[in-house]
Amino acid sequence: MDNTQNTAMSTNQKWVLASMSSGFLLENMDVMFLSFSLSEIIAQMHISAAAGGLIGTFTNLGMFFGGALFGLLGDRIGRVKTFSYTIFIFAIATGLTYFAHDINMLYALRFLAGIGAGGEYGVGIALIAENFESSQIGRASSVAAIGGQIGSIVAALLAAWIIPKYGWNTLFLFGIVPVVLTYFVRRHVKESDEFLQAHQKAQETHEKISFSRLFATPHLALQTLGLMVMTIIQIAGYFGLMNWLPSIVQQKQGLSVSGSSYWMIATIVGMSIGMMVFGTVMDKIGPRWAFGIFLLGSAVVVFAIVNVTSYWAMLFAGALTGFFSNGMFGGYGAVISQLYPTEIRSTANNLIMNTGRAIGGFSSVIIGLLMDHYNLYVVMGFLSALYIISFLVMITLPGLKQIQAAKNQAKA
Repeated sequence: MDNTQNTAMSTNQKWVLASMSSGFLLENMDVMFLSFSLSEIIAQMHISAAAGGLIGTFTNLGMFFGGALFGLLGDRIGRVKTFSYTIFIFAIATGLTYFAHDINMLYALRFLAGIGAGGEYGVGIALIAENFESSQIGRASSVAAIGGQIGSIVAALLAAWIIPKYGWNTLFLFGIVPVVLTYFVRRHVKESDEFLQAHQKAQETHEKISFSRLFATPHLALQTLGLMVMTIIQIAGYFGLMNWLPSIVQQKQGLSVSGSSYWMIATIVGMSIGMMVFGTVMDKIGPRWAFGIFLLGSAVVVFAIVNVTSYWAMLFAGALTGFFSNGMFGGYGAVISQLYPTEIRSTANNLIMNTGRAIGGFSSVIIGLLMDHYNLYVVMGFLSALYIISFLVMITLPGLKQIQAAKNQAKA
């Protein structure tokens, strides 16, 4: 398949992109339900900010285990079957959260929801990578990631309407909706020829599908560990910002849940624009330039938001923060998919990204502790420093250098 001259998508490409975008939409809607409910949960259950932050951490730990399990299954039994299983699990767990009336039950259900959500990412990104040309993966994965941001907007609107009238538990009943998506995925999305051929070859040669293949050589080990560090920081920044900024804005501007929801919509719109810009920059001039611009931009705007005082300036600052801090999210899957062979692609995507989620998810707890004891300058300074660290790691990764060199050679 050569789409370098023909930009029209095939029917299967459209179904893949629509299904993956919908899956990420529904997953992100679930994650944001927690963000908008967090203040109410803390007050109703009489727990500390740190204990509240731990709810998101349990979700991310579940994502790590689910990612590891379903990443391997995606490479062994196929992307489409595995993707539909993951959707079903996180949808049921989210719906059951309606009945969670103590913190331990909530921890357990968020862990289960995380198992399903964690498995979805790598399998979905692998499907995209195997149905689009390498010169299109950045934009295609960004389009799918934008689906996640639409889910955040839906969650914000639902939160503004439901929480004041019916309470935070009711919000999670909408998490059952993704079950419907499994029907369309199994009916319309097909495995790619690239995967089927790689899968058959792996069976014939008895190639082992395991985590050890991601660390088989010093070069691969350095690449895998470096990407894990970058995703840890990406997730730490994302969950730190999305879980706590609504509460920060409520305190700083004296806003209601409804008011902070509108601020979050501005942030999410900024994220969506950032994703499209990042995907285009990555496909045009390479990942090192794209990540470099966005990581340094994140370090600046995250810290600068502390000095914003007016409501309208806060809306603009939120959009700018979202543009840089989460614009690069889709790029990780695009890069990982190009750096690892087809037969271990979903394993690589899920293990790397969900290691980031499991460890980076502790940022919710850390920021909760910082908010309990320090001012906002310390909190945002912590996040800003993380993006600088990620930039320093990024410029050392040999795999990114190779992709960038190939991109430069193709342009010459």
